[in-house]
Amino acid sequence: MLKVSLEDKYLVNKGRVYVNGTQVLVKLPLIQKKLDLERKLDTSGFISGYRGSPLGNYDRALWQASSFLKDNSINFSPGLNEDLAATAVWGSQQPNLISDSINDGVFAIWYGKGPGVDRSGDAFKHGNAAGTSKNGGVLVLLGDDHTAKSSTLAHQSEFAMLDAQIPVLNPSNIHDLLEFGIFGWELSRFSGLWVSMKCITSIIDSTASIEVNNSYLDFTKPTLNKNLLDVHIRLYDNILDQEKRIPLIKLPAAIKFAEANNINKIIWNKGFKNIGIVATGKAYADTMECFSSLNITEKKAKELGIHLLKVGMTWPLENKKFELFANGMQEILVVEEKRSFLEANLKNLLYNSTNSPKTIVGKFDEHNNKLIKADYEISKSELKNVLISRIEKNCNVNIDNSNSYQISNFKTSKEKNNIERTPYFCSGCPHNTSTKVPANSKAMAG
Repeated sequence: MLKVSLEDKYLVNKGRVYVNGTQVLVKLPLIQKKLDLERKLDTSGFISGYRGSPLGNYDRALWQASSFLKDNSINFSPGLNEDLAATAVWGSQQPNLISDSINDGVFAIWYGKGPGVDRSGDAFKHGNAAGTSKNGGVLVLLGDDHTAKSSTLAHQSEFAMLDAQIPVLNPSNIHDLLEFGIFGWELSRFSGLWVSMKCITSIIDSTASIEVNNSYLDFTKPTLNKNLLDVHIRLYDNILDQEKRIPLIKLPAAIKFAEANNINKIIWNKGFKNIGIVATGKAYADTMECFSSLNITEKKAKELGIHLLKVGMTWPLENKKFELFANGMQEILVVEEKRSFLEANLKNLLYNSTNSPKTIVGKFDEHNNKLIKADYEISKSELKNVLISRIEKNCNVNIDNSNSYQISNFKTSKEKNNIERTPYFCSGCPHNTSTKVPANSKAMAG
């Protein structure tokens, strides 16, 4: 008889496990430790950050799994605040610089929500410029609350990562969360850069049965010139050399690693190049759901000339794949949540390309009219209408959207925005107990 335990989510290295997003983030360092042992590397893990939704339960889940962490030489030490945690993570990459370390390296996680990302910019920039250790690596978990479900502002952290020159991974579901997490550490080791991963509410709060197989997480290291592999943290490093190393060596290495491991996947690439859909993160999952409701399969896409690219790393962009995808394309539609990040970077990449598409649309169409909203979150019903309009325009076809069942299950953002929310602290927020208002006083913002 097969024995099943609630602890399987942390113990199983091959097979199916039922997990939520938070539990996947707990499992990541356990997997990395196992992978390192298979490579005969004696490494340890370090996790620090400051809780806040959608990562409000991460520290509690780590404490609950403390025995598993201890058995795998993983130290969880929550920060007094986010920037002190980031500084500690920077320190985790420094053993072996001035004296011999007790093992081969430390792989680290920083976690925090949007405000923590904003306040930690200095530590991120210094740590990323200094670099990672050869067998260490840093994964930055960006707790982005796109709809301000339990925040005073809606968050989108990609722009902060671009400013710090930290690569950005954007998973579309829980399986991606697992794969991209391990990919992030391997990318960090190879390029010497810190690597960030978006952790939005809809993914972290979801649950799924996913296939776990550590053998599938053995990523390929591209063959590079020896001088192009000199990317790691060093003692007495010159500040301006650090600055020069990022665009000349580290970011190109990150792009090479992305190319070798197919983190950006061309899903559909058959038939005439009438329209190319470029989507990332939750928006990719929403796009696939809309295609399903419209009965547009891979076979149908080939007939219509619809091509599809799923973007796992939204910055830096993998130049060759995007240029190949865009070559001869009539139009590219970029589907992403919040403000234009991927779209703007893609336009910059293709601006001087001789075979760039006639139009690239996303937040606005070719006449500068609003197309895909840049606030709240993308409504599937609105996205479906955008897909229909752009496919009909470019593929010379009429799409039947008359069946009411196709959109009856979707709630529009207008319906949600009309619901008034009573001010309160969310259950996982540390401020629900730390904020004490003195007698006869009032508490307001700031």
